[in-house]
Amino acid sequence: MTVMTPGELIHHTVLLDEAIEALDIQGTRVNGVYVDGTFGRGGHSRKILSQLGPQGRLIAFDKDPYAIANAEQINDPRFSIVHESFADMRAELAHLGITQVDGVLMDLGISSPQVDDAERGFSFRNDGPLDMRMDTTRGISAAEWLAHEDEQKIREVIENYGEERFAFQIAKAIVARRASESISSTRQLAELVAHAVKTREKGKDPATRTFQAIRIFINKELEDLEIGLVGAYDSLAPDARMAVISFHSLEDRIVKQFFASKVKVAQPDRRLPIRDIDLPKPQMRLISRMKPTEEEILRNPRARSAIMRVAERIGAI
Repeated sequence: MTVMTPGELIHHTVLLDEAIEALDIQGTRVNGVYVDGTFGRGGHSRKILSQLGPQGRLIAFDKDPYAIANAEQINDPRFSIVHESFADMRAELAHLGITQVDGVLMDLGISSPQVDDAERGFSFRNDGPLDMRMDTTRGISAAEWLAHEDEQKIREVIENYGEERFAFQIAKAIVARRASESISSTRQLAELVAHAVKTREKGKDPATRTFQAIRIFINKELEDLEIGLVGAYDSLAPDARMAVISFHSLEDRIVKQFFASKVKVAQPDRRLPIRDIDLPKPQMRLISRMKPTEEEILRNPRARSAIMRVAERIGAI
């Protein structure tokens, strides 16, 4: 496996300083245990390590073998990389003998090197094999899925995960095309979608929503996010923080609703004889909601849609 070298497939880490500041690594916590749920190309992990004390520890997760190969170049005894989804965070931390952590960062979506490498099949701009798997060692590719899935399921995925209003027409076109030839390249799929989508969004390629939807489905991104949020919360020590950076509305909605469920606790009928001390208490407090600055967006246009939400665990476990 080729490890990314400087100048190749450059990746700009989104909200780098803001994310590390949000984790509040100071005081005794500089020697705490932290989790980077998505190593990517290591921007956040390296920044966290620069803030940690000599007894601090960082556990990073990633599904992408290329990310794992890059992580293995970090020669730091405080750092460990796990080739798993952050959905497995709780179990993997337990395997490492870790019951509580002092902070969790989750940077969702895909990285620029993944998009820009045509061989990964994520981009409709560069022709390559229609793969789309973040973990190329497991599961089926997008091409394999499109070759066998029924039309209704394809439509549902494109509609629900891509919020694409032409999902019916696109699914119908895919099934019609595969009857005569296999859909095995990103260019084939992009051109097929372009013919099926009748109304264009200004400044957006017609294949954008379909590629997003299939990628999310193939990698179980939303399911992993829901499981990962629970695992991250369960792992937090009292007063520890969780910061989550999302890049589209489906992800952000899940994060927002999860935090809200921990902040707003249902209360019993006020007429019941229950002491204030015995009333259900909030489990988290919201710290901030942040977007990239205009300067960052100018430097990295792909940061435009990013939203970071930060919350802190309250009380004892």
